[in-house]
Parts: sequence; structure tokens; C-alpha cells
Amino acid sequence: MLGAIGLDERQESAYRALVALGAAEISDLAHRLAMPEPETERALRRLEQQGLAAQSSARTGRWVAAPPGVALGALLTQQRHELEQAELAAALLAEEYRAESDEPAVHDLVEVVTGASAVVHRFGQLQLGATEEVCALVTGNPIAVSGMDNDAEENATSRGVTYRVVLEREVLTKPHGITELSAALSRDEQVRVVDRVPTKLVIADRTLAMVPLTGRGAEPAALVVHASGLLESLMGLFEAVWREALPLRLGARGIEEDVFGPDTTDLEILSLLLAGMTDASVAKQLDLGLRTVQRRVKGLMELTGVTTRLQLGWHAYAKGWVARDLHDRL
Repeated sequence: MLGAIGLDERQESAYRALVALGAAEISDLAHRLAMPEPETERALRRLEQQGLAAQSSARTGRWVAAPPGVALGALLTQQRHELEQAELAAALLAEEYRAESDEPAVHDLVEVVTGASAVVHRFGQLQLGATEEVCALVTGNPIAVSGMDNDAEENATSRGVTYRVVLEREVLTKPHGITELSAALSRDEQVRVVDRVPTKLVIADRTLAMVPLTGRGAEPAALVVHASGLLESLMGLFEAVWREALPLRLGARGIEEDVFGPDTTDLEILSLLLAGMTDASVAKQLDLGLRTVQRRVKGLMELTGVTTRLQLGWHAYAKGWVARDLHDRL
């Protein structure tokens, strides 16, 4: 929690223990923290540099904690000042960059990122730098980072960045597919599904895109595309796939349930079936029995008075149990 002011886990533990004790000798503190005495002393020296601890003037070898309200308040004020200076420097650099890149050279429109760590870092940067919208095409085979590891996505959505994501149907069959989908929907992301997406793709604010450069077995690499005709083409590709994709919602998000209509599980089953999954796949993903899925589907058909699953799908759209933005096709 105090990492933002430069303390590591051991230093923070030492400070918390010292605050609780009021004052302590190194040996006592080391025993309380289950740390070797030399490491405990190093942690205290670091706290001393930060103004969070001091050696007692009344008793040699004894350490006391500085009052948190005063000491931490001073550090936070300093941190805020440094962040303001960094923001100012970033704004000035951005202005200088824009001035120099009004007519960028062709070779500056695309950059190549090579290596798993570099790809992951640039992928995170792209999302963390977004201010309005991130659009993505997601396949079932991540190159360097999976949805479960994408912390930048949660960070971006918490800042109000909207996400439009098209998933390849294979993603839903992966062990964590439904978990990732549920997490995305809980962050109010718009998620759609198609049989296959043409390529992995992520676009931030329509000004920066990232696409894979290598196939399976090769060292991970990607192209970062800056604002240009190529980027406009990639955005057009995304919009085309988005229009053809089927919206996928779990747990009846945004749907008012009818007392005599389908419950949440029914809607989950319908949504996955309309995405093209088989009864067996739906049962596995929702941790239900195959017969339970089939019984619920039969119940929905009886409820709607239809005789085929195709008719059930159309009825589901008409009733608003699932949604598709038909105006996108106009």
C-alpha cells in the first residue's frame, strides 16, 4: 500500500510494526517480523532516510516511529509535486512531438516490437495511454499476454475508457474463457462473438494500433501502427468485424427479467447457444449437466410456443432476451 512513496514490502512491514509498538530494538522488531536482524536494520535505515523512523535519543539501540499523519503527509505532498512536474514535462514533450510529427516520415508510421517482454510492455502502454476507447479483436491463442494477465485493461476501464471487444468463439471454450468474459462484462465492456477473427488487433483512441507480426513457434513480435492510412484501414477492419459479430451478455445484464420468463441461467444458455456453442460446450462452461441444458432449452421452446431452435432464437431477439444492433447494418 505504501509502495507509491518508495517503500518495499519489508520496509512497510517494519514501519507498521514500529507504529504498533511505538518503539522497539532491532532484535525485538526482527523477531516480530520473522526477518534476519541485518535486513531489519536495513529496512529501518531506509525508513530513517524517508523520515518515517528515528533512533531514540533516550535509549541507545532503540528505534521509534515518526507520527504517520505528519511523516506520510509530507511524503505524499512531495509525491504529488513530483507527479505534477512529470505531467508538465509529459505535456511539453507531447506538444513537441506533435509539432515535429505533423508530416511524419513513412518509416516513422510503423514500429517493430520484438520479444515477449517488450510486446507485453508496449501492449500495456497502449491501453494505459488510452483516454477514450480501446477496440480489440481477440483470438483463442494469445501471443504474449492473456486476458487474465491484462491488468492494464482493468486500470483503463476504471478511468472511464470504454472497450469494444470481439472474441473468437474458441475463446469461450478455453479454461478461463467464461471467467474472462464475466470480468469484462462486469466492467461494462461491450463484447461480441464471431466464429473467427481475421487477426489479433488492439486500437487505442483510433490513433495507435498493435497487430502481431509472428506466428506460432516464433519469437513474439508485433507492429505498432501510428495514425495513418494504414491505421484507418485497421479501424475499418475492426468495424466490419464488429458489425457482423453477435453481442454476448451473461447474467441478463441490462435486461429486465419477467417473473414468468427465462431466469438468469436460461439467458446464459441462450446467449452461448446463439454464439454457436453446442449443448455439451454450454453445459461444460456453465458447470451444468447436459440434460439440464437440454431440459431448459425445451422449456424455453414450450414457453415461447415454437418447435425449432431457430424459431427460439428469433423469438429471443423479438422479446429482448438477447440483443443485436440491427441498425449497424443499415
